[in-house]
Amino acid sequence: MLSFSQARMPPTQAESVIKNIIREIGQECAAHGEIVSETLAAFMVKAVVLDPRNGFNMDRTLMKSDVQKLVKLCVSRLLDSKNPSLDTIKMQVYFDMNYTSREEFLEEHHRILETRLGSVVREITDNRACTREELGSLYRKVVSYVLLRSGLGSPTDIKVVREATAALQSIFPQAELGTFLTLSKKDKERQLKELTMIVTGIRLFNRDCAKGGEGIDDLPAILQEAIPATTQHIDSQLQTAQDQAYRYTAILEKVAKNPLMSMELQPFMLKEALYNVRQYEIFLQIILSDIITCAQEVEMMIKQLGAHLEQLKMTIKSKTAVPTSQVFPTFIALSNLWTSFQDETVLVSVLSNLTTHLEPFLGTHELLFPEKVMQNLLDGLTVKTDVCRMKEHMEDRVHLVDFRKQEWLFPETTANFDKLLIQYRGFCAYTFATTDGLLLPGNLAIGILKYKEKYYTFSTRDAAYLFAESPEKYIDLIKEKAKKNVELIQLLELHQQFETLIPYSQMKDVDKHPIKPITKCESSTQTDTHILPPTIVRSYEWNEWELRRKAIKLANLRQKVTHSVQTDLSHMRRENCSQVYPPKDVSTQSMREGGTRVPRPQIYIAGLRGGQSKITCGVKVNLTRAVDET
Repeated sequence: MLSFSQARMPPTQAESVIKNIIREIGQECAAHGEIVSETLAAFMVKAVVLDPRNGFNMDRTLMKSDVQKLVKLCVSRLLDSKNPSLDTIKMQVYFDMNYTSREEFLEEHHRILETRLGSVVREITDNRACTREELGSLYRKVVSYVLLRSGLGSPTDIKVVREATAALQSIFPQAELGTFLTLSKKDKERQLKELTMIVTGIRLFNRDCAKGGEGIDDLPAILQEAIPATTQHIDSQLQTAQDQAYRYTAILEKVAKNPLMSMELQPFMLKEALYNVRQYEIFLQIILSDIITCAQEVEMMIKQLGAHLEQLKMTIKSKTAVPTSQVFPTFIALSNLWTSFQDETVLVSVLSNLTTHLEPFLGTHELLFPEKVMQNLLDGLTVKTDVCRMKEHMEDRVHLVDFRKQEWLFPETTANFDKLLIQYRGFCAYTFATTDGLLLPGNLAIGILKYKEKYYTFSTRDAAYLFAESPEKYIDLIKEKAKKNVELIQLLELHQQFETLIPYSQMKDVDKHPIKPITKCESSTQTDTHILPPTIVRSYEWNEWELRRKAIKLANLRQKVTHSVQTDLSHMRRENCSQVYPPKDVSTQSMREGGTRVPRPQIYIAGLRGGQSKITCGVKVNLTRAVDET
């Protein structure tokens, strides 16, 4: 976090000097009853060195007298218990050391769990059990591992152990330990994780069916109760901080217009108090955003949990045996879902504790600005909220015709308007530079100035015009102001100008490319229907019979004669002509129908029924007609 010129000093020696300075500062503060962390001491050293009023030159080697002066200044600032600036720096250091993004937190949480389970896993994977007693002991260790990894109950609770053992025996009997011991170490670890997930799914299903679930907390119900309570608490704190910031802003606006009043209120450190409460507001908004994300994830997971349990009920019903291929994947999905519930529970708890630990950094407000003092300062003033300020200048937009060189962005012409990284955390750059540090929110509706790939907002149109005339002038003024109040570096996100004070939580974002605006506008293009001349041969015919018909038609036309008639009434009009085919009668005969018929044979035999004699005599009679009779 610290870097001094190493032109005359080797890196190891410079690092040793810095560590000694930080250690000496910590010892001096401890002697006065104030415990200071090394991170806070290092931050304060950099703050004192950056302040031009202290007269330190970072391009030369610090002498012994310079080190003594530096230590003395740092200790005096760290022991000033009534300074809002110190509270803001402490708040920033605490938040930086304790807050991580959602993804990083969950990744670190899982890594810690794996580390804690490492010894238990090694006891199982390195075991060489042979006897029955050793195998029984190994099986109990597997049960303990399953409980520790799943987090569903204590391994010392007999009821929980019995339930987990019964679930494990249903999918992995003790008799299969022999096969398990022959596997490689990686395969053992993989199988242990898989067994844990299946056992967890079985226990969760039994709990839903009221047939088990000993020691399993109702995490969905706990989260549904904890998240709204945490959100409500943060909203309350955020509203209080914003109201306080609006009151400070109203007083500072009045001070900016009255130089005499500025001299009177200088000892009250109003601006430092405003920076303190604005920083607190920003941190609360970050935490609240994470809590809202947790609420959305929990709502989605509750629906998935109900769907998985219903699917298992439909699959199992009252069957005594079910194929593992049907239920094991659902058990594993159920286990992963419950692990996500556990992650959300821990995350909400951490964010809630972080919110609670930020509140003590606001203690100087009540000491410096009691309600009676605030009422006297606010006498005759109108306290405006950030929303009210934006509504006042909603229609005062920048006219693009007034600017030839600068580029301005507006909501209707920029697709990713809300995702742009606004400089100074969205506060008006011109107002901050010209009023010696007054923070007024920028109004996006006025327009965003794009200058050297950075984006600036302003509270009024006049402020935008004046800043656009000489941006570098006001940017330098803001940088000089930040050197005197080092808490502004993190509050206004000036880390690129002060790279040695980049918070750890933002180190990973330094090399990332900033989001660039995606501008959009109405445009139209027109092209010819056919750029190249058509190459279609209209007279082409693929059917040879059609070609033959056309050939016959042309051949017949050679024998035709064209007649024309002109009368007195029509000789001044256009010429008319007609052509016809002469009618002709033509007939063809293709075939003639004919037929022949022969008589059907008919034979009759008489006497087959018999008679009086014993011998039957038949007489054959031919009844077939002659051919010429038919």
